[in-house]
Formats: sequence, structure tokens, C-alpha cells
Amino acid sequence: MAANPASEGGFGIYVHWPFCSAKCPYCDFNSHVRHQPVDQARYAAAFERELSHFAELTQGKTVQSVFLGGGTPSLMEPATVERILTAISDRWSLDQHVEISMEANPTSVEANRFKGYRSAGVNRVSLGVQSLHDTDLKLLGRLHDADTARKAIEIARSTFPRLSFDLIYARPDQTLASWEAELKDAISLAADHLSLYQLTIEEGTPFYNLYHAGKLKMPDPELGAQFYELTQKVTEAEGLPAYEVSNHARPGAECRHNLVYWRYGDYVGVGPGAHGRLTVGVNRMATAIERHPETWLEAVEQNGHGMIEFAGLSEEEQGDEFLLMGLRLTEGIDLKRFEAFSHRSVDPKRLKDLLDHGMVEELGDNRVRATRDGFFVLDAVVADLAA
Repeated sequence: MAANPASEGGFGIYVHWPFCSAKCPYCDFNSHVRHQPVDQARYAAAFERELSHFAELTQGKTVQSVFLGGGTPSLMEPATVERILTAISDRWSLDQHVEISMEANPTSVEANRFKGYRSAGVNRVSLGVQSLHDTDLKLLGRLHDADTARKAIEIARSTFPRLSFDLIYARPDQTLASWEAELKDAISLAADHLSLYQLTIEEGTPFYNLYHAGKLKMPDPELGAQFYELTQKVTEAEGLPAYEVSNHARPGAECRHNLVYWRYGDYVGVGPGAHGRLTVGVNRMATAIERHPETWLEAVEQNGHGMIEFAGLSEEEQGDEFLLMGLRLTEGIDLKRFEAFSHRSVDPKRLKDLLDHGMVEELGDNRVRATRDGFFVLDAVVADLAA
């Protein structure tokens, strides 16, 4: 086991672009709509400065992945993306197989920018399709229609070496039969990766208010479980099995950046609202950045960074986080790494109880993973193992 157990999870950089053209009614991410054009050159300069701050803290690391998320990163001009990626390659060594992912919306304007993003260094795009039905796209507050999404997928497939797109299921009034047909349609369009999320009602969103006012009908939990089961069955049969609760890929096409999170590696988070986990010396640190874009911008211009939290994680917190992230993966977790983070062993009685109840299974070589039943109550499984 390495002296720094996080090093086995890899090292990535997350860049948060906080702006959107419109706020989706289900979204609780840190995203903001601005009706005046954003000064992209000024923001690019701020990203460069904040990246410099984190490069000082993480000297000697090699970047395996970069992820441009948001918000809507495809509202960035290709020149802005190029400045940010150049800033990263100037400050760190890049792995020869570095994955550089970018979230994009499938509107025609953004699809036309894809060649510029590819030239800037992006080699994997993740499209926020969400549905292949126009009525549902309208319900979800999306600005594109299904035809535009299909065209964007086609352009992305011809432009980038790797492509993923997102769909949301268990939508109001959706049937299992219609989801199965839509999912098979999506798989025929997909290259090698799909992110498939159940619609959840998050506090502070318009959907939350509608749901609690009785104006939005959601599937009951039993039907929700059937949607999940159907999703696993169809994707497995079509060669895109789940490698994480909501993510499906052909073997070898998993998102390397997200694996850094789930394998509990180190990652820098820059931009408004970004979070990070860094090993600095012998300490594992949690970082958080100011959420409000303009406040962040001023903070970076004054101080070189917009960090509002830089706190050491206790051994217990590291163990809990390692379990919570790693048990989302079908590859499961190495219990020796849990011991390295938490400096204690999993209680054998609790582990046996979870095994006996079919919540986890052993993979040999000191590895365990959550079963499909365990995925439904993952928080409880984690709490048991962590106790």
C-alpha cells in the first residue's frame, strides 16, 4: 500500500464554468443565468490564477484527467477553453493518455463550436441530452429538441474520439415500455458511454415546489426501482453494463475523471462552487470555492484564489468518504485501502451480516462490492461498514 493511499485513485482537475442560458427546473447545481455577455477573457485570467495557486500545493503530480463541467461549459468560446487547458499543461505534467472531458448542451450553436474545442485539446464530450422526446424536453426545461440532440450527437461522434450523453428517466407519466424503447434508441446513437439518472426532486428547485404543491406526479418508489432494474437489464444486454450506479460503458470506455472521484483519488477543483480533495504533505484536505461567480472573480483577482474552505479530513471522515464513493462502483473497494485511510478495520461481524443479507458480496483479494439490492440502500450499507 502506497504511503499516500489517495495516489492509487489517480489525480484529476475539475474546472467549473458556472453560467447557463437558462436554469433547468430540476437542477440544484451551482449554475447562474446572466443576461449580459460574460467577460470571458477576465474569467480565463482568473482560472489561470486559481490553477497556479493549486499547482503550488500539488507539485510533482501527473494529471490523468481534466473535466470542464458546469453550468454549461459549451457557452465558453473555444479560445477560453484553450487558455484554461494551456494553463493546466503549463503547470502540471499530463499523462500521455490524459482524458480531457467537456460537458456540452446539444444546441446547434454549441455543436458548431465542437471543432474549436477539439483543436483546443478536448478529447471527450458529454452531451446533456436528457431525453429523446420533445414533450419531455419541454417539461425538463431544455432549450433543444430531440432532432437537434440527434444532430449534435452525430457531430460529436465525428469530432471527438470519445462521446457520452446523459438521459433522465423515471420522469412524470413515463412508462417502462416507453423508457425501454427510448433507451434502446439511445444505445444505437451512443458511442461507448451513457450516463442514466433517475429524476430526483431536489430542495430549492422549481420541481421541488411543484411536487410539494401536488402539481408534479412522480413514479412511486416501487416503480422507480423497476425503472432502475430495466435500465440495468437493457444496458447489460446491449454491451454497456453499469460500472457505477448511474454510469454505463463498454469495457475500457469508463469516464477516467469520474473514476478518480469514485476511487477516492486526489483532485483539484477550480471555479465557482468547485470542491476538491488533496493530499498535502501527510494531510488529506477538503477544498471548497466561493459559489457566486462575480464574488469568486473578485476574490481570485485580489488573493489569487477563491477558496473558502481548506480543511483537514479526520481518519474517520476519510474512511467514510472512501466507502461512500467506492461502493458506487461495480468493481467495489479494496478493504486494505479503507484501512490505510481510516487506520482501522471493517468490523468482521458487520461485514458478515451484510454478506448474509445479500447487501454486499466478496470479490476475493480483499475486495467487496455492493450488490444490486445494496445499491438501493447504499447509505445504510456505508453506515454499517463505517461503524
